[in-house]
Amino acid sequence: MVPPPGHKLGSLLPDVQVSLPTATVVSWSRQRLKEQHPHFCGSWSAELGQREALARHRSAAQRGTFRAVVATQWSDNSCPLPGLCQPLSPLIGAVMWQLANEVTPCTGSTLSGGRGDPHRPRESFTGFSVLPAMDRKQKQAEKARPCGLLKQTALNKIPGRFQLHQEALPHLPVPPLQQTLDRYLLALQPIVSPEELSHTQELVAEFRKPGGVGERLQKGLERRAKKTENWLSDWWLKTAYLEYRLPVVVHSSPGVILPKQDFLDRQGQLRFAAKLIEGILDFKSMIDNETLPVEYMGGKPLCMNQYYQILSSCRIPGPKRDSIVNYAKGKKQSRHITVVHNFQFFELDVYNSDGSPLTADQLFIQLEKIWNTSLQTNKEPIGILTTNHRNSWAKAYNNLLKDKTNKESVRAIERSICTVCLDAPMPRVSEDIYKSRVAAQMLHGGGSRFNSGNRWFDKTLQFIIAEDGSCGLVYEHAPSEGPPIIALLDHIVEFTKKPEVGKSPTVPLPMPKKLRFNITPEIKNDIEMAKQNLNIMVEDLDIKVMVFHQFGKGFPKSEKISPDAFIQLALQLAYYRMYGHACATYESASLRMFRLGRTDTIRSASVASLKFVQSMDSPDKSDQEKADLLRRATQAHREYTDMAIRGNAIDRHLLGLKLQAIEDLVSIPELFMDTAYAVAMHFNLSTSQVPAKTDCVMCFGPVVPDGYGVCYNPMEEHINFAISAFNSCADTNAARMAHYLEKALLDMRILLQAAPKSKL
Repeated sequence: MVPPPGHKLGSLLPDVQVSLPTATVVSWSRQRLKEQHPHFCGSWSAELGQREALARHRSAAQRGTFRAVVATQWSDNSCPLPGLCQPLSPLIGAVMWQLANEVTPCTGSTLSGGRGDPHRPRESFTGFSVLPAMDRKQKQAEKARPCGLLKQTALNKIPGRFQLHQEALPHLPVPPLQQTLDRYLLALQPIVSPEELSHTQELVAEFRKPGGVGERLQKGLERRAKKTENWLSDWWLKTAYLEYRLPVVVHSSPGVILPKQDFLDRQGQLRFAAKLIEGILDFKSMIDNETLPVEYMGGKPLCMNQYYQILSSCRIPGPKRDSIVNYAKGKKQSRHITVVHNFQFFELDVYNSDGSPLTADQLFIQLEKIWNTSLQTNKEPIGILTTNHRNSWAKAYNNLLKDKTNKESVRAIERSICTVCLDAPMPRVSEDIYKSRVAAQMLHGGGSRFNSGNRWFDKTLQFIIAEDGSCGLVYEHAPSEGPPIIALLDHIVEFTKKPEVGKSPTVPLPMPKKLRFNITPEIKNDIEMAKQNLNIMVEDLDIKVMVFHQFGKGFPKSEKISPDAFIQLALQLAYYRMYGHACATYESASLRMFRLGRTDTIRSASVASLKFVQSMDSPDKSDQEKADLLRRATQAHREYTDMAIRGNAIDRHLLGLKLQAIEDLVSIPELFMDTAYAVAMHFNLSTSQVPAKTDCVMCFGPVVPDGYGVCYNPMEEHINFAISAFNSCADTNAARMAHYLEKALLDMRILLQAAPKSKL
């Protein structure tokens, strides 16, 4: 439990004496300590204490930038708690690292422990939090502070800090059954017919009966929640990713388009790649040393686990379910990256013998060696195997690994920190479609004729740099959502702008190791089949990158409307104008307020949004009425978002109930076999807001054959959109959707400017 800044703890823990002008401390239960340890006097103070921590941070304490540390008082002047005083030192050290370097954390900054005596009951140590006092203006600013990384303030290794942070996070709740069922019926109203809704109401009534199947499944979920760190995370990883059998290319793995770089030749390409790799290693050092600043959203600390999954990891194909390997931890941590050029893979060690990372100059020399030894263009594109249907790729994978050389090469790719793809130039296109072409290059490489074989799509992170200045990445989605990837990219982009400092070591570096493959006739056939299937996918993907220049997130904010809610409502209006009805809409909501949290669904198609889009082009409604409906719809979206990020949305709960039925070996309830349920899960609009400091945009494919994938990055003065569809569906068109979306945004602005603000 973490109180707000400046809260007096007397009302929360009356048996703990705390007097803090600059910090709030949550302590152990005095009564429990007295019961377990008779030496304990029951007195607590908030004086400068904990000598071990202060000795290491004395200068900071003397500066007065850190004021409060818990000090215990024992009748025999000792601390008889085994395993309690020692864990406090790194804990307080981590807090002081944050405060003594004058970082102002977001409201709710917490560090909590309890890893001492494993036999001591967990509840006997609540942990503590140190929060700097804030004035009124600071508190108001904190309310509006977005999710983001605090600046790095220390390079000293803080062992155990990540684990302490993770243990302090709450567990994902199981929402109340009746609440979810009520909200499910409400979510169906704008997207199903009255007849379908009536039938579903009957099924819900049966499902929710006291002592019925719904309650039994709910109790099963609640039992699962008590014995796991997160009742959803393993299920979600398996059902959403590892058991998904379509190719990861287009169907699962997102791409990111970075701003075009100003180089136009091989030298520029390699120089930029070297600096980019140096930036990756700089970010990796924060992860390895556990000095990566914690992210916050709405003043709440977020789960940082995904950051520890994205480097040195890889997906492995399986016949029915894939798996993920992670080499980031353990004694044999990865020391190399994979570099691909002309379909040829190289193992590049990125650390010197003393453990220091290679400089950009050193990396440039190594990349030149790779480029010069991979000029042949007749090599088989072995990486194209990773683009195939997962079952087909699993079979080909087993064939590939029968050969010892092939197995060693594949393992080197899987163990690598990440992959850097040095792409050949793509065909030139006009400026108006250039970004759309780059989006396709990031997502799939352009097909077998171009750069699709210059990838290993199972690798979590693949950075792509082309000779013409095009650059970005594609990432395998299973280990992480977009925000940690974007945070890494923001760091790298800023790092590439820094000048080189100091001279590089003059020690000669070994030749990067070429990863060789023996291609049997069977493997050759697998490659040809993968080429054919990939080229069909490439031809089918319709993608449009649109930069909306008329305004950015500043305008809706000036109207006191959430920019995300405004954009989502514009998507609803665009879709309604195109098709004459609303559709099931998916927007990802982060569950990272909870330990191991991934995502839930914000259902943007609501009763309120349907009322607005129906009224927008109606002559029977005044501008004032339309504007009021717009504001009500955006407020409804904001409320659903808030509900979702707090673990109370409906989609993952419904999925959990369904999976619980499967696990209990009972028949699937009729509720999940219903037409309305199928409609609700058929997301014609699959959307995501992925904000970034960098002027970039993420992109991904649709999740249904007749749907759209829409990702956007709202900047202050413009909005970047990436819209995808499938050419094989005659009813969808990415450019047409972009046109209607642009018109919707403009019309909504005109409406708000024309109608005076009303008090809703």
